[in-house]
Amino acid sequence: MNQYLIPANTKKGSLIFGLFMPIDLIIFLVGMAITFIALLAISNLNILDNYTSILAILPALIAVFLVFPFPNYHNIRVAIGEVIIFYTNRQKYTWRGWCSSYEFKDK
Repeated sequence: MNQYLIPANTKKGSLIFGLFMPIDLIIFLVGMAITFIALLAISNLNILDNYTSILAILPALIAVFLVFPFPNYHNIRVAIGEVIIFYTNRQKYTWRGWCSSYEFKDK
C-alpha cells in the first residue's frame, strides 16, 4: 500500500515568505510606497497638519488591513471577495439531495 499523506500546510510552501500571494505583496508594497512618497512630500513642503499626516499614512493602513491574515481564509482581501460573491449570487438555495449532477432551471 503506497498511500501518501499530504500535510495540511502544503499551500504555504507556494506562498512568498509563507504568507503572501504575489498580488498581496504587490498591494502591500504599493501601499507602503505611496505612504513613503506622501510622507516625503509632506516633510519637504513643511505641512505638519494632523489631517495631512493621517491622509499620508492611510494607504499603508489600508494595504496592511487587506493583506492581514484571517482565520479560515487567506487574508481579509479574500474574505471580502467571498462576502461580495455570496451577496451578489442567487439567494434562493434549494436542497437537491445528494445528487452528483444538477441542471439549473431558471423559472
